[in-house]
Amino acid sequence: MTDGPDDKDSTPHRRASDQERRPARNDSRTNTATPRYLDPGDTVFSLWGRVLMARYRRVAASVTRHIVQRPLHIGISARIFHPEAGSTGLRSKNLQYLEESIAQWVMSRDVLVFMIPTVNTDGLLHPSNIRLRDYARHLDGLVLQGGADVSPQSYAETPTRPEWSGDRARDMYELELLHEFVEAGKPVLGICRGCQLINVAFGGTLYQDIASDVPDSLAHVNDDYDRNRHDITFPAGSSLSRMFKGQASGTVNSIHHQAVKTLGRDMMVEALSVPDNMVEAIRYRKAPFVMGLQWHPEFHRAGGVELLDCTGILDQFLRVARETRF
Repeated sequence: MTDGPDDKDSTPHRRASDQERRPARNDSRTNTATPRYLDPGDTVFSLWGRVLMARYRRVAASVTRHIVQRPLHIGISARIFHPEAGSTGLRSKNLQYLEESIAQWVMSRDVLVFMIPTVNTDGLLHPSNIRLRDYARHLDGLVLQGGADVSPQSYAETPTRPEWSGDRARDMYELELLHEFVEAGKPVLGICRGCQLINVAFGGTLYQDIASDVPDSLAHVNDDYDRNRHDITFPAGSSLSRMFKGQASGTVNSIHHQAVKTLGRDMMVEALSVPDNMVEAIRYRKAPFVMGLQWHPEFHRAGGVELLDCTGILDQFLRVARETRF
């Protein structure tokens, strides 16, 4: 028996195995521990500093895109239809709704509109833990739309005529809603009744009926509805005088028989009717944006010249909503 050929054949295999067990030489052509593109003067700390800064910039850019691109969510208070005595069907139910023009006006600036319903935490059929405070937390701004009279009870007076008793239930709902948005630092824009409600919310009072209380005043309401118009002026120093710079006056519609009588605390007059000097716009001075307009800007054409173009007021309201959304 001979082992010669097997010994000769096994020698190359042993050498290969020995080479596999030896550590690889530190050849700069194959070493990838330190990439050539790195700055030779870099330290672990400077490298990690730049890595963390890059991550921060990426997160900041993402948050900025979210702030800029996510549509604003604007709440509009509900008008309320109370059941009619002896009625059946839908008229026997409480209804809550929006007037179409106010929703379309706000949506014209590419924002999402949500009607805010009343809440009844003690409801027998469908109780809920949702509060109006939750709407103020999750929405970016509030519009108080027009509608029924503000009840004289809401500013500690008695109705001088039964038809001027207003809607006390709606007052309570909207007053709470208003204060929740103000407390949350969110902007509020009141239209017609909404303007009056803002004044009452801060301790002001109203003329229950302009024609009765101020006989020499203009006819602020008639059968022409939104075609009834008058001029307004902007007092010096008001935010509207700055917004409509170079425009001393404007023409607005007039659809109201009640109006601001005594100003609420920290209120500032923003516009007056001509020539009877009835208050036509107010602003709460201790908030980023809480303004009431006695006229209906949603019935004014954007870019129109016949009636005051109120797009700038809406834009200012929405700019503040974006700035205070978080």
